[in-house]
Amino acid sequence: MKKVLVIEDDINIVDLLEIHLKDLDCTISRAHDGELGLSLATTHQYDLIILDVMLPKMEGMEVCRQIRANKNTTPILMLTAKSEEIDKVLGLETGADDYLTKPFSVREFIARVKAIFRRTKMLQDSMGETKDPVLKYDKLHIDIDKRKVTIEENRVELSPKEFELLTLLASNPGKSFSRQRILNLVWGYDFEGYEHTVNSHINRLRGKIEFDINDPKYILTSWGVGYRFTEDI
Repeated sequence: MKKVLVIEDDINIVDLLEIHLKDLDCTISRAHDGELGLSLATTHQYDLIILDVMLPKMEGMEVCRQIRANKNTTPILMLTAKSEEIDKVLGLETGADDYLTKPFSVREFIARVKAIFRRTKMLQDSMGETKDPVLKYDKLHIDIDKRKVTIEENRVELSPKEFELLTLLASNPGKSFSRQRILNLVWGYDFEGYEHTVNSHINRLRGKIEFDINDPKYILTSWGVGYRFTEDI
């Protein structure tokens, strides 16, 4: 049974979500303001966090930022009444895994939740192809269990998505992933048109682990396809 934290101040919405989450074999915890939601998210383990943007005491975007700042990689589905694209992009860049605009249908909500659970399993399966919990490529070491990346024994601070992206590629050296495939595995299923999110994360990742971003050693571009991790080390 999966555990879901719902951070939402509208009781009617929470009641509705709980009914349908139970049908997906989920148990839920409730938080009706941002501060309580952040406290629960950082002290308990969940399989999914459903997070409203407009909350009392602390807004959802800030809750999301602080959750990610605490190295918490639990999938986050954001709910909001806003529909502008800039808000969706901001939510994704902040660390959300998906974004649902109110009002939404129950069918769409269920589809998004199922997709997040599928994505999590797919990503775990893709990373699980390696039996070694520590990937070593020359001076770059990736400790999957500790979510720790070092270069020449110096720790590299990565965001949750940067770590997932690096681990996905490094777990499959030489395998090319299209931008859309990376979006599906690392962010979710429905972000067609948001390939620039992959590009920006690749650029930031290269800036942190490559000695020369103009001549990358680890993360290579597969022209006309996407990206791959080197197999020549």
